[in-house]
Amino acid sequence: QVRLVESGGGLVQPGGSLRLSCAASGFIFSNYRMNWYRQAPGKERELVAGITSAGGSTNYADSVKGRFTISRNNARNTVWLQMNNLKPEDTAVYYCAARVTSLTPVAYWGQGTQVTVSS
Repeated sequence: QVRLVESGGGLVQPGGSLRLSCAASGFIFSNYRMNWYRQAPGKERELVAGITSAGGSTNYADSVKGRFTISRNNARNTVWLQMNNLKPEDTAVYYCAARVTSLTPVAYWGQGTQVTVSS
């Protein structure tokens, strides 16, 4: 059974930090590119960050460049999203997702974790 389980969300003040984790099971994690997406109320789901299967290359949405860092450990079947200098506009449900390449559809989705940035 394929599972992607996110954790680490919560309420944080503007300027604060959070680290999201996504634990994968049920598929060969090291064969998949991993992404973090987010969806704010009333908005479409957007791609936040991606990392290649071996972890050698990353990409970020312009809105989070310099503030967010995606990383992975294939031995632990885990991908992380370190979020620094959080802003109210970062408030959303964050999802991890697995895909074979950047051009193929997402194969697996997590259930999401809520991040709220508010004073």
